[in-house]
Amino acid sequence: MNMGMSLTLAQFQFEELASHLFPPDGCEAVAIVLCGRAESAYGHRLVARKVVLVPYSQCSVRRPDRVTWSTAILLPLLAEANKHNMSLVKIHGHRGFDQFSAIDDESDRELFSSIYGWMDQDQPHGSVVMMDDGRCFGRVVAPDGSFEALARVTVVGDDIRVFDAPRANQGVPEQGHRIAQTFGKGTYEKLAHLRVGVVGCSGTGSPVIEQLARNCVGSLVLVDPDVVERKNLNRILNSTMADVAARLPKVELARRTISQLDMGTEVLAFQSTLFNREAARALASCDVLFGCMDSVDGRFALNKLASFYAIPYFDLGVRIDADGAGGVDQVCGTVHYIQPGGSSLLSRHLFTMEQVRVAGLYRTDPGEYSKLLGEGYIKGVNEDQPAVIQLNMLIASLAINEFLARLHPYRIEANGDTAVFRVSLSHGIFAGEPDGLPCPVFKRHVGKGDVEPMLDMPELSVGER
Repeated sequence: MNMGMSLTLAQFQFEELASHLFPPDGCEAVAIVLCGRAESAYGHRLVARKVVLVPYSQCSVRRPDRVTWSTAILLPLLAEANKHNMSLVKIHGHRGFDQFSAIDDESDRELFSSIYGWMDQDQPHGSVVMMDDGRCFGRVVAPDGSFEALARVTVVGDDIRVFDAPRANQGVPEQGHRIAQTFGKGTYEKLAHLRVGVVGCSGTGSPVIEQLARNCVGSLVLVDPDVVERKNLNRILNSTMADVAARLPKVELARRTISQLDMGTEVLAFQSTLFNREAARALASCDVLFGCMDSVDGRFALNKLASFYAIPYFDLGVRIDADGAGGVDQVCGTVHYIQPGGSSLLSRHLFTMEQVRVAGLYRTDPGEYSKLLGEGYIKGVNEDQPAVIQLNMLIASLAINEFLARLHPYRIEANGDTAVFRVSLSHGIFAGEPDGLPCPVFKRHVGKGDVEPMLDMPELSVGER
């Protein structure tokens, strides 16, 4: 499913824009957003990197229905965009008028003709209108002055706000009636046109995938390097002994199950880790990410990918402290919601950079890892933890409900109160925690989009697989 052209803004960027575009005097204002890009066979997404507010004093005309501004502010931005192969998006505000005006058409053709003439690259540029109620819509302006509507504008914050371009009403199929009854036809339609990435298709990943498919999500990108083993049968849904004998890849088991459901969900399956360029690029095209893996370096990399491409990210973790003789000290699980520009798994102290380094060594150079471990220079990676289906399914369900609550806010409390959701069955804990301070390590990457090497990681450079 090719998603067409879209734009993604982080909440902190959206708030900066809204404050500028709707001043107390009621007159129009304008801003420029420098955007990174996620370009692949799966679609083309512009990702807000830098917001530049055009000062009111540099506008020769400011009326409630018109703004005229000096384009001198564009010169350094054009040079930056040209150097880094980025795109420019003009954003201005409308109060009550939810379409581009004839004045907008004229000014966009004139502005973007000059922009394309100045640029050496052929990246697309666009124009967006933000409404005073927060809705956004936009278009790509081609070099010949023609317009093509953006398929979607997404704002990622405590809530995930998706503004799709109008499309033909196709109705709700029978399998989607209960979803539409519960969350509304609008939410069902959003789900049906979202692409969701899931990294890890085993313990928590299996029930996450099952629930996404049964909620009629439009497209899934599944990433897992492993095959079904006998030890997995107690916690991977729909797995059988025949799958063990056939050494069926876990992603293919999930694909088979979804195909047999026949509820409209498309699947892109990658039997690899996310340290595979093709898989990583497919994940970069997603609207939402779920991390269902234990590896520290994998969670770090997925958090980084979510920052580069401004994608909301749900991280799932389970823990059972067992003594191996039937005794249990702790049974718990956590769902972390990560938004671009907010706190991260690193700043929430789920791991340290030293643990990321050691986990990467364990994955890429087992011999050196064993040598350093034996010499006492590093602490070992926790290779295998006990897991049971009942805990995995509980945490998976919490994660899906967190996702739905942000797409269609239904809780009494604000979503910002539950950036972290902790459950301890052994200690009777069921509690949410708010987001922490922005993580300086990850916030600086928000909106970078496609760079070489991908994610600034040499193992994801061109030619690597």
